[in-house]
Amino acid sequence: MRKFLCLLSIAIFFSLCFAQVQRVREEGNLRLENVPEIPQQLIDSRLRYENTRSARFCGWLPNNKGMLIATRFAETTQLHVVEKPGGARKQVTFFAEPVRGTAVSSNGQVAFSKDVGGSEFYQIFHFDLDTAKYEMITDGKSRNSGMLWSNKGDAFAFYSTQRNGRDSDIYIHVAATKEQYMTMESKGLRLPLSWSPDDSKLLILEYISINESRLYIHEMVSGESQQLNPSEEKISYGDAVWSQDGKGIYLTSDFAGEFRQLYYYDLESKTFTSLTKDILWDVQSVTVSKTNSVAFTTNENGMTQVYIYNTTTQERSKVNVPVGTIGGLGFDNSGENLALTINTPQTPGDIFSYNLKDKSLQRWTHSEVGGLNTDKFVTPTLIHYPTFDKFGDKVREIPAFYYRPRGKGPFPVVVLIHGGPEGQYRPRFSSGIQYYLNELNVAVVAPNVRGSAGYGKSYLKLDNGYKREDSVKDIGKLLDWVAAQPELDSKKVLVAGGSYGGYMVLASMIHFNDRLSAGIDVVGISNFVTFLTNTKEYRRDLRRAEYGDEQDPKMKEFLMKISPTTQAYKISKPMLIAQGLNDPRVPVSESEQMVEMIRKNGGEVWYFLAKDEGHGFRKKKNANYYQYTAILFMQKFLLNK
Repeated sequence: MRKFLCLLSIAIFFSLCFAQVQRVREEGNLRLENVPEIPQQLIDSRLRYENTRSARFCGWLPNNKGMLIATRFAETTQLHVVEKPGGARKQVTFFAEPVRGTAVSSNGQVAFSKDVGGSEFYQIFHFDLDTAKYEMITDGKSRNSGMLWSNKGDAFAFYSTQRNGRDSDIYIHVAATKEQYMTMESKGLRLPLSWSPDDSKLLILEYISINESRLYIHEMVSGESQQLNPSEEKISYGDAVWSQDGKGIYLTSDFAGEFRQLYYYDLESKTFTSLTKDILWDVQSVTVSKTNSVAFTTNENGMTQVYIYNTTTQERSKVNVPVGTIGGLGFDNSGENLALTINTPQTPGDIFSYNLKDKSLQRWTHSEVGGLNTDKFVTPTLIHYPTFDKFGDKVREIPAFYYRPRGKGPFPVVVLIHGGPEGQYRPRFSSGIQYYLNELNVAVVAPNVRGSAGYGKSYLKLDNGYKREDSVKDIGKLLDWVAAQPELDSKKVLVAGGSYGGYMVLASMIHFNDRLSAGIDVVGISNFVTFLTNTKEYRRDLRRAEYGDEQDPKMKEFLMKISPTTQAYKISKPMLIAQGLNDPRVPVSESEQMVEMIRKNGGEVWYFLAKDEGHGFRKKKNANYYQYTAILFMQKFLLNK
């Protein structure tokens, strides 16, 4: 007994010591492990940077009543009405959780979605702007989104997993009677894209992977569907919308080459006509006015261009807008004004309207930037660096955006890796990046390694399956590029990224541990097998199409081999790992098993857990505290302060 008590005392002693070493504390809904107290000086220095906001277009209101927008004035993004260009923003929703997808009908009805705690189990609400009353119209349990009002404004289509919790079927909600019915059963993910002008048909996209999707014309009365352009080849479709006369469809697809072109599909002759054959970049979004003007955007080297196509003259013109990323296109009822949300590295997202007659651009919102002088904000330079393999007979080059601080250097470097993996870093407003540049004097390089979207479907496939670690090799070559720049300090490099970018951070810390100072992994994948097993069921097959099927023994063995948990012992540099407890995409277990393994091997980890968040941090207080933590981490392990 005495020996047992002695051993028990020793065990308790060491467990208490371990708990003290980990320095666990709670801050509201945050659990912080090893994260030091945030100095007031840091909080004060961040104050102006965190008091920036942006706005996005949600829809025009009928009878010239202005537009509905989404912006944040308090903790979360909510809906507001703006009656005229430069007008005041009148808030109309007041929730603790952010409002996400929004659709406005031709007669002014609103449908929006929101979840709880970042779970992404979105519920749809019908909202009356006149009375400010709202009603949840979904079951409170399934995942629902993609609202699309009919042209008459009497019903909207949406997708829902309510049938089995896995597949996203297409449903119709009738506004007057509140009747709801399934119009198309799905296996996987299907999305409503566009109603025909007489509301008798619905365009529906079946998404299989970024490389493969199918487009259907669905008859509302009979319930029958016809696949558009069936093919045994893997074809990718993007946006699609009916022409106003109902005789054709404007759609984007890559069936004829590397990039998604804009086509007009004639329903009678069943022929495709390319409208952008000379633009060797992806066409992204497309919308049609009631006067049959077509507006569309292209992604040209990460920057957005906006074009107007006149269907009468068959002429195309480019809209003169600031260089940046642009989305949220929508024509008003007159067909003369096009709404768009413009975001640049120096200015947050704001809403403008473009008049097709006089070609003028009017600004509807003026989002605050905390009193900062945005002229001092740095615009990145597009660079290309050589990597390890060839494209044809030339060395392949990887595109990256380089933010260089003012001054001479040598500057410490943050390598910022996007998620996806089929995502793309595109220069947008980021108060965080501008803080690193202007207050910490740290350079930022954001590469679009192989597998990134925007550079053609061949480039997109370069990291698929057994080629997964080739994208990690691209980071190694970026470190070579950094070492060759006289103004950069190659001995002070930190890698940071979220989601799949979090995996890339962990993999980089494993393969290039001796060349890196530290890493920041936000909601990152640490083991592909456990990730595919535990990610929500409605996502599982979609992710298998990208990463490989862990149910295949050979692929499972490969995925285990390249997973960071398998090689965690190689990480000896400090890590900051951040996670949302309710993440449905990358479960919290992915972060926690990595934290445990690094610590088991004697490594240092700061762990940041937000209990009321999911895949990222959408509440202002959580996003602010994460930034404090990341900056403090950089100061200690990158800047050695």
